[in-house]
Parts: sequence; C-alpha cells; structure tokens
Amino acid sequence: MVSKNFVWRTRLIYGFALSVLALATPLTFAPYYCFWLMPLLFAGLIFLVDGYGQRKILSVYYFAWLAYTAQFWWIHTALHDVSGLSNVFAIPLTFLLPLYLALFPAMAFWLLEKFHLSRQWTIGVALPLLWTITEFARERALTGFGWGALGYSQIADNSPLAVYAPIGGIHLVTLITACIGAWLVLAIWQQSIMAALGVFILFSGSWALRDVAFTKSTGERATVALLQGNIEQSLKFDENALVNTYQRYYQQVSHTQADIVVLPETAFPQFLQHIEPGLIAQFADVAMRNGSALAIGVPALSKDGRGYLNTMANLANYDPESSQGFEFYSKNHLVPFGEYKPFPAITEPLYQIMNMPLADFQRGGEGQKPFSMANQKVAFNICYEDGFGDELILSARQSTLLANSSNMAWYGNSNAMWQQLQQSQARALELGRYMIRATNTGATAIVSPKGEVLAQLAPNVDAVLEGEIEGMTGQTPYMRMGGSKPLISLLTVLSGVLFIWGKWRRKTKRTV
Repeated sequence: MVSKNFVWRTRLIYGFALSVLALATPLTFAPYYCFWLMPLLFAGLIFLVDGYGQRKILSVYYFAWLAYTAQFWWIHTALHDVSGLSNVFAIPLTFLLPLYLALFPAMAFWLLEKFHLSRQWTIGVALPLLWTITEFARERALTGFGWGALGYSQIADNSPLAVYAPIGGIHLVTLITACIGAWLVLAIWQQSIMAALGVFILFSGSWALRDVAFTKSTGERATVALLQGNIEQSLKFDENALVNTYQRYYQQVSHTQADIVVLPETAFPQFLQHIEPGLIAQFADVAMRNGSALAIGVPALSKDGRGYLNTMANLANYDPESSQGFEFYSKNHLVPFGEYKPFPAITEPLYQIMNMPLADFQRGGEGQKPFSMANQKVAFNICYEDGFGDELILSARQSTLLANSSNMAWYGNSNAMWQQLQQSQARALELGRYMIRATNTGATAIVSPKGEVLAQLAPNVDAVLEGEIEGMTGQTPYMRMGGSKPLISLLTVLSGVLFIWGKWRRKTKRTV
C-alpha cells in the first residue's frame, strides 16, 4: 500500500513539474524577454523525461501541447473576443493548433529512441539535432507555423545567443539553445567536463561575435513615420466607419514630414478598385507636399477579378493619369484559416458565424521587388510573413531597409503583437538591416540591424512613431547560404551518421 501511494505521489509530482515547466515557457518570449530561462526549462524537460523513464513520448507531447497552448492563447482572443465565435467552438479550436504543433517535439523524442547510443551522445548530440530538425519541419509543414521555436526566446536585448542569428538564422539559435540545455543536464547530473566545456565555448563564441557587423551603411539616412491608427477590428470593415478611418489616417499623413511614411496592413479597408480615385490622390498629394514617400496597406482585386490580394501600394510616384498605376507588394505567405480557407467544405460554416471578412486571399509570389521610397529600397512583408526569414532573403538582397505592415487588432491585448515584434527583431538580425513596423494597434516599432528595439509606440493608441534609419547593404552569412536549408541538411546528415553508428554499435555488442 505504501509503495502504491508512493508511485501515485511520484506521478503527481512528475506531472506537476512538467506542467510548471510548460506554463513557464511564455515568460521566455516577448514581452517578458526572460531569455536566460529557456535553456533551463529545456534542461528541466530533459531531466524529468529521462529520469522518469516511462511514456517519454507522451510526456513530451503533453509538455509541448501545454506550452504551445499557454504561448498562443491569443488564438482564443481572435476567435472569441474579436471574431465573436461561441466558446463552444472557440475553446476546442484554440486547443487544436497546439495539439498539432506538439506532434513535432514528440517526434523528436520518438526518433531519439531509435538511436542506440550512449546517454551522453543521445542527450548531448542527437537530441539537439533532432529537436532543431523537427522545429524546422514545424515551420514548413502544411503552410508552417514557427512561432515558439526555442531560438526566438534568445532574440532579446543582452541575450548572448542572439548574435548567432546572422550566422545561420533562427534555427541555428534554436540548435545552440537546445545544446546548452542538454549540456547543462550532462554537466550537472553526469559531471561531464566535455559538456561544460561545450557550454563555455558557445558563450565564448557569442562574446567574440558581439561586435561583428556583416552588413554596412550605405551612407544614406532617412526619417520614417510609422502610422498606428488604432481602428477597432469590429469597426475596421464597417462601411459606416470608413469616413472616420480615412480621416484619421489622412490627419496622420498630413502632420508628418518624414521621408518615408508607412500605413498598417489593410489600413484602407476597401478594395483598391472600389476606392474613389480622388481619395488616393488626396493622400498622395499631401504626402508629396510634405516631401514624403507614402506606402498604404489596401486589399486589391486580382487581375482576373476572381480573387483578391493583401497588398502594400507605393504612392511615392503616384500619377492619376498614368495607366501604369503604382508599385505593389502582395502578401505571399498567407495565414491558414485567417487569409485562406483550408478544407472549405468543412470550415466554411464557421466563417458564416464569425465576423471575419477577407479570408480567402491569393498569393503574391516570391522575391518581389523592393519599393523605391525617398533614398531607400524598402523590402516589405505583411504581418504573418515576418515569421519566415528564408522567404524574405530574395527581396532583402535588393533592399536597404526592411518594413513590416501588420494588423494585430485580431488578437486584442494579448501577447501576439509582442511575439511578432520579436520575430521582426530576428529578421533584422538575420538580414542585417533596419526593420520598421507600422501596425494598426501595436507593436509599431523601429528595430536596428542588431535586433534592438530603438523606439516603439504604446499599444492601442492613435499615434505616429517618427525616427531615423540608415540604409544598409551587404549580406550576412545566413543570406549568403540562402537560408536555413544548408544548416538543416547538414544536421540531417549528421543525424543519419549517428543513427547508423548506433545501429553498428548495437550489432557489434550483440555479436560479441
């Protein structure tokens, strides 16, 4: 009886400890930026799962599901608080994405059990490799969702590991974070000198890289004005609120003389073809009089008129008499269930009961040309695209400045806007350029090529953020590699070598 109670109590403690670790993971990301905590949490996960010895894969799946649910509770905010979906549907749907995402960490541990290696090689080498590979797969599978990767936790001021982002992108930072967590387990509980030395080398490398700049200034500076209209999502597409929306943005544009002025995603909530040409001309004229190059967010009908695009339009050289119109950037990486409808036969009924217009966009295409604005070449991306650094490289190579235009009003006052800002910080580091962000409700900000947030507006206010940026040129090692695929290919090969070696060792032992 005592033994049975002890086992039950141990299971309770084990489950409680896993839950605490999982629920603490949001603290490692923006807006909390407790970057130092993630390697410790990862080490705690390894220690618990390896020490308990039972149902490892299920334990990791539970941990990941709970962690992702805590990190992305803003899904419920979007579905219930903003879109008006009943909790009968909103709560199960909130759990659905984390249930799917948790498959990838569980897969890493499932694969790990196939590696017949010593404990030090399994935990210290194979696990970080497999965890990084499955994180990459999570970013790519279906349409991909890379939020919550270990590497993003290290994109913060004073984080020593952030300097690895320009070398190999966010997945290299994930690998290094996983290595430190795993090696801490070996160094502390196995008294491994090699593991402790590995941690020391990684931190020493970060210290050596902290002042290295892979891109350089073009010598051209520009002032920027980033508009935050703070239009409530419930009113954004309300025809009765259109006049107020346009007046608010017109006032903001007319009161700045910045070289580059950027409006948020779909700041103009009507299709471009349905907006009176005189309205566009008014915005273009006032910007020109103030010496500003203006970019607006506006949905547009596709050329065949059968679909529509989420676009940024460059009014810098707007000519109402020209048949060429103006430059466009059209969003290419769309949000599943938000900007297009997977499995429409199943999901269409849900859209009928949600206030969710413009949920079936078309893709704009890869490597679109940067805008010419003032003395800069500005590579735009829109909202969700900021989470996919590999897809921004082609345009970034031609640019001197990066810009993100977003509407995070879908997520209310949740952490979603801050987590997206952290992704912009990662992109600035990876691509070695300033990143300017114009958002409807937040987080509107200016980010340096070192990933530092130089200035930002308070959320949920009607305001304009003004500042100065410097054009940058050149390529980081990450850009020269063409993204994360070379790193992931190398890790996959190394994992294969370890797998074969483990099989050989096991076969040799059986023979002996």
